[in-house]
Amino acid sequence: MKRLLTILIIVLIAKDIAAQKKPIALHPLNSHYFLYNGKPVILITSGEHYGAVMNLDFDYETYLNTLKADGLNLTRLFTGAYVEPEGAFKIEKNTLAPLPLKFICPWQRSSEPGYANGGNKFDLDVWNKTYFKRLKSFVLAAQKKNIIVELTFFCPFYDDSQWRLSPLNDSNNITHVAGNMLRTDVYTISEKTKAMNRVQADLVRKIATELNGYDNLVYELINEPYFGGVTLDWQHFIATLVISTESNLPNKHLLTQNIANGNKIIEKPDSLVSVFNFHYASPPNAVTQNYHLNKVIGCNETGFNGTSDSVYRLQAWQFILAGGGLFNNLDYSFTAGHEDGNFKYHNDQPGGGSIAFRKQLRNLKYFISSFNFIQMRPDSSSITAVADSNISIKVLAEKGKQYAVHILGGTQVQLNLSLPVGSYKISWINTITGKPIADESISVTNNQISLPSPVYKTDIALAIIRKK
Repeated sequence: MKRLLTILIIVLIAKDIAAQKKPIALHPLNSHYFLYNGKPVILITSGEHYGAVMNLDFDYETYLNTLKADGLNLTRLFTGAYVEPEGAFKIEKNTLAPLPLKFICPWQRSSEPGYANGGNKFDLDVWNKTYFKRLKSFVLAAQKKNIIVELTFFCPFYDDSQWRLSPLNDSNNITHVAGNMLRTDVYTISEKTKAMNRVQADLVRKIATELNGYDNLVYELINEPYFGGVTLDWQHFIATLVISTESNLPNKHLLTQNIANGNKIIEKPDSLVSVFNFHYASPPNAVTQNYHLNKVIGCNETGFNGTSDSVYRLQAWQFILAGGGLFNNLDYSFTAGHEDGNFKYHNDQPGGGSIAFRKQLRNLKYFISSFNFIQMRPDSSSITAVADSNISIKVLAEKGKQYAVHILGGTQVQLNLSLPVGSYKISWINTITGKPIADESISVTNNQISLPSPVYKTDIALAIIRKK
């Protein structure tokens, strides 16, 4: 009897371990958020410019250790099918622009010289074992630190400078699948793109197979497909490749799709996609416009609004408190040689990022994680400002139980609270330091109460928890 009981316990433990090792998924109780290692998760980060694997000068162990130490849990990664020239977009020490001979990608170098950025051309029919070893080592290192990797398969070529560097360009490989193809045709499906589509399909299948065993992984079809001629049928083609490849493999990973810069109503969502991403989503209308889809709405790139950290801190708070489930600031303080995120970039840089900023994002992550956010939904009626149209209030609520609030604008605000009768604990939070400004208790006797805020600069957060 004891032996049978022992066997049963071992089986149950094994099943529990197996369940814990399932890839990150949509949370079954609230699919606007994630489930990872058996816990509800919101992904918040300020990460490098996607070249951690393809740039051999980049020490990704130090980088991932920095993210973990900063309390962040996401990084975004490009595969190497897209490369940027030095100085592109005025980015200083761009991790997506490796120095000559420091670029590594999925395809093996051939014996023929002539790659545009130094070294031999590529053979698109031969995989680079060193690349896949580095890729898997990166994902494993992130997994050990509970950091999710959003791997983006492709990126459009914004102009000819990126197309000239891509291994897919005939001038850079000995396989010659592009011919005289325009850069705007690379991510389309037609008779003339058959050979190119075959190479793209092989890459997707190879990566999906090699990385199937990792649970800290989601796949993005392509970065910013609204540029460079990318078609919707091609994106669906890539999505079906991942699904079909994983159909015979143990793990199934989420697919993410980049929808627009700013905001857009998604009228015909791809049923294979679980996360809809936007760039530069401020104000966070993308969340409210698409919340009904019951999928994660993310902002997985910020920037092009100056170098001040405060701009992107405010974007993050407003986006997450509007109901977003993923936020990734593009952090230019991470470079090769500065993997601890302390690089001092020039004032013309197209975005921000710093040690101080990452601590501020950590405060947001800790704030939202202090709630049982799986039970919460956006709420535009329970908490409103008194006669001040210049103030933006975002509220997540489990009505009558818990309210997470971010107030943007002004320096002090009078709030109208429409809450069920009861007693509540109130905490005002400084979003820069993460520390409480004031704590108090309130009693609601007729479903209405007026609440003045402390004086603040720019913004303030508020937590309201019903007392038991």
